[in-house]
Amino acid sequence: MKKILALILALAMMMTAGLALADNSYTGTGKGFAGDIKVTVTLADDGSIVDVTVDECNDTPGVCDTAVEKVPADMKELNSINVDTVSGATFTSQGILAAAKDALESNGVDITALMEKKEVVVEKGADQTLEADVVVIGAGGAGLAAAITAEQNGAKVIVVEKMPKVGGNTILAGGAVNAVEDRSEFAIKQNDSVYWHYTQTLSGGDYQGDPELVMTLVSNAYDGIQWTKELGMEWLGEDAVFTVSGGLWPRAWKPAGKASAGFFETYGKYIDNTDKIDLMLNTKAEEILVNEKGEVCGIVCTGETGNTVTINAKSVVVATGGFSKNVELRMAYDAIWGMLDEKVLSTNHPGATGDGVKMLQKLQADFIQMGNIQLLPLGDPVTGSLSGNIEHGVDSRIFVNKSGLRYGDEGGRRDDMTRDLFAQEDAYMWIVMDSDTYPTGDELNNFGESANQLVEAGRAVKADTLDELAVLMNVDAANLKATIAEYNEYCIGGAKEGQADQFGRTLFGAPIDNGPFYAGARVPTVHHTMGGVRIDTLCRVYNESGEIIENLYAAGEVTGGIHGTNRLGGNALTDTIVFGRIAGESAALQK
Repeated sequence: MKKILALILALAMMMTAGLALADNSYTGTGKGFAGDIKVTVTLADDGSIVDVTVDECNDTPGVCDTAVEKVPADMKELNSINVDTVSGATFTSQGILAAAKDALESNGVDITALMEKKEVVVEKGADQTLEADVVVIGAGGAGLAAAITAEQNGAKVIVVEKMPKVGGNTILAGGAVNAVEDRSEFAIKQNDSVYWHYTQTLSGGDYQGDPELVMTLVSNAYDGIQWTKELGMEWLGEDAVFTVSGGLWPRAWKPAGKASAGFFETYGKYIDNTDKIDLMLNTKAEEILVNEKGEVCGIVCTGETGNTVTINAKSVVVATGGFSKNVELRMAYDAIWGMLDEKVLSTNHPGATGDGVKMLQKLQADFIQMGNIQLLPLGDPVTGSLSGNIEHGVDSRIFVNKSGLRYGDEGGRRDDMTRDLFAQEDAYMWIVMDSDTYPTGDELNNFGESANQLVEAGRAVKADTLDELAVLMNVDAANLKATIAEYNEYCIGGAKEGQADQFGRTLFGAPIDNGPFYAGARVPTVHHTMGGVRIDTLCRVYNESGEIIENLYAAGEVTGGIHGTNRLGGNALTDTIVFGRIAGESAALQK
């Protein structure tokens, strides 16, 4: 009996927050971005760190990877559980550090010495001068699409990225890519076409987009999907095409794997299998070089150790993204909102600070529509991120305010939806849906997160009845039930007759009547800067005098003139693929 009691006591101790696995090995839990992170710390007899491993992490694939690799390595090297976080993966880093501390503290280990703040000391390396046919600034979606396409056209390519990882904003997106195979059976069934995509893109941006650039975008989108397939990326079939928020039509393709991380798994495998693309992380481009003829001829960077890296190249592709994380720039340029200070969060990664804008300004490049800045009503209330969103598609959910009432068209333009949200109490709303797309709760959203994970992490709430859901949301139950009942009437009858509801919504799916029910809180967030450098359909960059800047190309969010005042949901990743490929080909074929 004593042995049994001792065993029960031991098992009970193992169920606590910190778990002693073996002599000097302990496991603990910390809060990451998408839920709990579990870490095991192993100590030597003298109390120094022998090993740190991350046992479980549900944060966004591709985003958290660098932190999962670097933070434990730094803790082991520096013999400290108080090391620097990884830029671009701060929440994951903090969760790993908290889990390591929990593992030791909850098992009675004295962590005084291990809590000493330590930093990795990097010795400055020698300056470098490198040669390439094409140099690409930025390793996001557009940059890597450009690099691979340039290599496929025979070029030797160097990609520089200031962050410690690839991905940019693309890896934070849900992976949706608007693309239409014109005259396909599916497109005909959906009443869609390349021309309809073109028309909606132009009108959705209030006709400020350059018609030639817009036609280039939509007419090359499906070929872009096929190109990624040739590289090995897998997509769900046409029957999985959906309407992304603000996309206005069901034409968004969905990756079969880890949302946007799938792009970088695919691109990474290609780069690993060629000796003609070199990728330099933690390398910040500082200046675009110009020769005595006024032609671009390379770049100067600050390298990983603080050294100077000069790259001579026949052509340069700027794919540095936008400036949504630069409060000073967005406040200076904003022509729409008038309130984009630091209180308004952003979906963007920390590196979206407008570095490309600054470098191009030194060359007197021409910039257009810089005041066109897009906000979304879909930001995480704590981080501004798009992840954690319970929705799958526009037709499966509604938005309600703090009173439990709908207040606008959930299938409308992104700018209209955001203005409607700003008019609500605290600019705060709930997305509400049922279990139609989450039959078990283990199904994944557009960011690779399950509904069960979001509920466990406190980023969503779940209830068997609407009354119970209203309590968790802290909204009036009668209002919520009446709102959903009225909405369901349109799902059953009105939508089939093409009728709009009181807010003008025309996109309806099944009624919200299949419990359990889910709700997730959302706020406005800065998402995309539509303005940027002027390019043509070959991605050549123009100066303020209307002349081509020789050997200089640009693609992605650093460019302007495509999306106008408001970008359609699902068009951004299309932009990175289509214009990234064009920029890469143009740069490679530069004489």
